[in-house]
Amino acid sequence: MSVNSKHLATFLLGAAAAFGAYKYMNMSDEEKEKLAATIKDKANKLKDQAMDAEGQAMDYFNELKTKGGDALKEHMPKVEEFLNNLFKSGAKVADEAASATTPPAAS
Repeated sequence: MSVNSKHLATFLLGAAAAFGAYKYMNMSDEEKEKLAATIKDKANKLKDQAMDAEGQAMDYFNELKTKGGDALKEHMPKVEEFLNNLFKSGAKVADEAASATTPPAAS
């Protein structure tokens, strides 16, 4: 069996995990609490950054939706009418197809 990059990466990650576990087991209780507090603080900062990014993305897409629709109407004024007609006729075709496949009600 040949050794490829996946095998080497798996070995290195396993060795790093084992070393981390060894170091953690040899820490004092005070050091463990300090490490836990540090990790918790970093996790909270990352969570706050993710929440900020989510808000910024929502604002960006809402702005893009508004400006994009306005730009489309400005540069292609007949597109809105075309799409409305397209979807209206598509709905009519779907209604006709549904009524054609539905058996008539028995009296």
